[in-house]
Amino acid sequence: MITLRLSWAWNTYRFPKTSIKKHEDNLAWLSKSTSLTLFWLVTSLYLPLIHRWALWFFKNDKSKTWQNNLRLVTKFDTVEDFWALYSHIQLASKLTSGCDYSLFKDGIEPMWEDNWNKHGGRWLITLAKQQRRTELDRFWLETLLCLIGEMFCDYSDDVCGAVINIRAKGDKIAIWTREAENRDGVIHIGRVYKEHLGLSSKVVIGYQAHADTATKSGSLMKNRFIV
Repeated sequence: MITLRLSWAWNTYRFPKTSIKKHEDNLAWLSKSTSLTLFWLVTSLYLPLIHRWALWFFKNDKSKTWQNNLRLVTKFDTVEDFWALYSHIQLASKLTSGCDYSLFKDGIEPMWEDNWNKHGGRWLITLAKQQRRTELDRFWLETLLCLIGEMFCDYSDDVCGAVINIRAKGDKIAIWTREAENRDGVIHIGRVYKEHLGLSSKVVIGYQAHADTATKSGSLMKNRFIV
């Protein structure tokens, strides 16, 4: 079982306005609690999310096209359904090399060409091989919570989704945004994301525009922004 940090459920989660009054008694009880089991907490509340989300899975089968390797797993729009899904799928650290998970807002596909993504970019976290065992699953879960919990305040609408790539040379996690030229929004999202991952000030993460990535001519990619 995973233990929920109370701050996510009480202090920072953005509830739809229509659900606040309905659940105010439960929330008052939550505010007085110090240790909660995540599964029992979220399944008792049935809280709706602000957006409907879609989970995608990619498996690199070279006999198929990229599009045919991408499969929609399911969609959800409540906290309960998210945790039911998360508890039943394989952890990212257990996936084989070449596989991806993607979580995107409903109606946005996890590809550069999608209209919501084509002018955007991504905040990219690259992990060392040994971090798959120690930190990968925690980083990915924090990423998912940032998305469904609308942690980026006024700029949450700029977030399209997130992708985790499992690779032999090193795994990657990225949050995708819809407008690479929106400096204020991109920087805000990057700073909040870095804070929720618990990265030290000495760790630098970069933002890459999809247009730059698509036309790169080498292994190194120039960052538009860093935090």
